[in-house]
Amino acid sequence: MAVSISHPLRGQTILVTRAASQASAFTQQLQRAGATVLEMPTLEIGPPQDWQAMDQALQHLDTFDWLILTSHNGVHFFFQRLQELGLDSRALGTLKIAVVGEKTAQTLSHHGLRPDFVPPAFIADALIAHFPVPVAGLSILFPRVETGGRPVLGEAFRAAGAQVMEVAAYESRCPTQVDSAILRALEQQQIHLVTFTSSKTVRHFCQLLGGGDRTQELLNQVKIASIGPQTSQTCQTLLGRVDIEAQEHSLEGLFAALCQG
Repeated sequence: MAVSISHPLRGQTILVTRAASQASAFTQQLQRAGATVLEMPTLEIGPPQDWQAMDQALQHLDTFDWLILTSHNGVHFFFQRLQELGLDSRALGTLKIAVVGEKTAQTLSHHGLRPDFVPPAFIADALIAHFPVPVAGLSILFPRVETGGRPVLGEAFRAAGAQVMEVAAYESRCPTQVDSAILRALEQQQIHLVTFTSSKTVRHFCQLLGGGDRTQELLNQVKIASIGPQTSQTCQTLLGRVDIEAQEHSLEGLFAALCQG
């Protein structure tokens, strides 16, 4: 089948593994490019088990120099909790804000704020490498996922001399079961490509499908697409390969990589 310039993904059935609450925009983008899209949420996003550390930090925002936000979820739950405590963005005072990725910056803008710093690469590792001021002596607040996130960012800032308070802002849990229609589509080799947007989506995908040889068998004829190097590393470890990796580590970059094949 010839590939249409306006519909470069025509004839492709793509499995999206993002959280149900976050998949729709990406799904619609893929559909506009001609793909048939199936959704298998591998993340359920919700509040952390305990707000104590976050609440303590929110009551003492004037003691921090910088706030670091690395995801849409981090922004959403940080400001939701701020509001629940009867506060708003004015409580941030002179606190400077660094974010990773344009999507995170866009979410921040919904609260009437612009970040003071966005690193040139859409990965957390670029944050400290390009930080606009000397890190030593800074007091940094870092709201993040409760479990399963990479410790690299906090460790790097501490190694450079900063004081970092990491607090649970949200949790991304594995769903309890997989949709039987999705499982059947995989078993019948009706899916051409599966997309992963974080290491957790890979781990939970494997968990839902039984892991190990079983998962690799189901993906034997399926291309594996990753949003960036950390996700690709997890794919290599658990699935044995990566076929497509986004050059720009964002959903837009992943979409572009899929269209290029």
